[in-house]
Formats: sequence, C-alpha cells, structure tokens
Amino acid sequence: MLKLRTPTRRELLLTILLSCLVVFKFDSDLASSPAHLQSNPRPLSHTLTGDIRLHKNFHSRFLSRDRDIIVYLPPGYEKQQTRRYPVLYMQDGQNIFDAATSFFAGMERHLDEKAQALIVRGAIRPLIIVGIYSTGPDRINEYTPTRIPVMNKGGQADLYGRMLVEEIKPFIDAQYRTLPKASNTGVGGSSLGGLLTVYLGLKYPNTFGKLAVSSPACYWDNEIVVRYVHSLPAKTRQRIWLAVGTAEPDVFLSGTRSLHSALVAKGWKDGVDLGYMEATGAQHNPEAWSERVDRLLTFLFPSGQRKQQDRYVE
Repeated sequence: MLKLRTPTRRELLLTILLSCLVVFKFDSDLASSPAHLQSNPRPLSHTLTGDIRLHKNFHSRFLSRDRDIIVYLPPGYEKQQTRRYPVLYMQDGQNIFDAATSFFAGMERHLDEKAQALIVRGAIRPLIIVGIYSTGPDRINEYTPTRIPVMNKGGQADLYGRMLVEEIKPFIDAQYRTLPKASNTGVGGSSLGGLLTVYLGLKYPNTFGKLAVSSPACYWDNEIVVRYVHSLPAKTRQRIWLAVGTAEPDVFLSGTRSLHSALVAKGWKDGVDLGYMEATGAQHNPEAWSERVDRLLTFLFPSGQRKQQDRYVE
C-alpha cells in the first residue's frame, strides 16, 4: 500500500477542497445527470447489445459489499467452441453497457455497441469485456490507494486489487474461454476508476498488460498516483491508453497531463506503447468517454495481433 507523508498546510487545504469537490459533485457522478432525467420517474429502457451475461452478488473475502459482474461476449463465442479470447476488466460496470443501470442517468459508455461493430468489421480482435459494478458510497474508498484522514475516506484499492486478481479474474477464467496471460488481459476505468486502473495496473504488471485510462482522478492525495509512476524502478512492458476532455474540470485535465508527462519521462512513447488523447470540448461523463471507445479498443486490441493464439490455450 502507498504510504502517506505529512502534507504541508497548503496541500492539506487543497486536498480538503478537492475531496469535497469529488464527494459532492464530480465523483458522486450524480450531479452530471441531465435535470430532465433526474425528475423523470419513468424507468429507462435497457440498451444492451450482443451476448450479455450477468453474475449477481459476487462475494469477496476482501471487501464487505457484494457486487454484480456483467460480461459481454463477442460475436461467434458460442459457435467457435475452441477459440479463446482476450479480456478487458472495466470498473463501474453498471455504466459501460446499459443506460438503465448507469448512475449517470440515461448515459452509458456503449462498450457493447462499439466492440460489436468493431469486431464485425474486423477492426479489433474479438474480446470479452467484464464490467465490475461499483458499490455506491463505498466507491470512493475502494477506488483510491490512500486514506485522506480529514475526510475519513479512501485507501482500499489494495484490497480491491486482491479481489480483482485473486477472485474475479480466476472466476472469469474458469467460467469463460479466456486467454489468461497479461499480454491478453486489460484493466480499465474512468474518473476514480481511472485512478484505480493506473495504480492497480502498474502494481500488477504480470496480470494486466493493457491499461485503459479515461479522465483519471489523478488529483487524489496531491497526485500520489503521478508520484507512484515516478517511483517505479523501471518502465514496464504494458500498453497504456490515456485520454481526457479539454472541457473537464481543470483538476482532471491538469492531473491527466501530469500523468502523461510522468509516463513519458519513465520511458513510454506516444503512439508506440502509450496512446494519449485530449478530446477537444469533451466533458466528464460516459457519453463523452463513449466517443473515444473506438480509439481505445483499436489501440489496445488491434486486429491481426496474434490471431492464431486466440484459438488455443496459453
């Protein structure tokens, strides 16, 4: 677990202000819902595409709350019984496929529609996408690597990582025909989920070879995740997608730029093993993130990559 240092008075005040911003506005993620949807009592229609499986109430011995896991299977999964597939593990699973379950009312990331279309066109490798639901008020605790004493929140990312690596991934590998090695396994998330992705992805380079990072909350604990990148003994062999919108609050834009600079300084190269994008005018919500899904998937899972391996056990 990352260790806290004693902050300066200025850093402490900044942390309090930013943390209040996180809890009460941006990372509560409810304030971003359109007003007409918040006031509309009618249930939203489901927007799922493709072969979707739901595993209810997954229990972990590391974290107290059970959570649902939703799985997208690529076209041909049932027909091609000998074929195995790479996997992308996404945080905030209720937001990635279905507008009816998203905590941004009426908004979702469209990973199912985007992946389906790209696979059918042959633009990416067929893959399995696993969405791990977040757990409401515990989200900020589970998705952050350090605890903020003045908030009494945060610091369970290491436990979440053990759940993901020791429980969820083995469950998915047992239930579905996966390619389990790091070179075929990605982890992703947005906002606090993006912060978690960077931290756990770099902590487990032998488990996750691909990181999908959208609008990460790098400001947490005085950009501790940026300092974590600087502290790495050496660059890993991981492939990283990193993106942010220019119309997002400055704490996200400036923090993402700091993270990008840290990755480049450590040895990642833009356009080679680091895909970086600043989307002009894009805001901090799933619809904005969905506009970049095509680029994310084609950078991390390009077509033609190790096609033969997809057919056999690693």
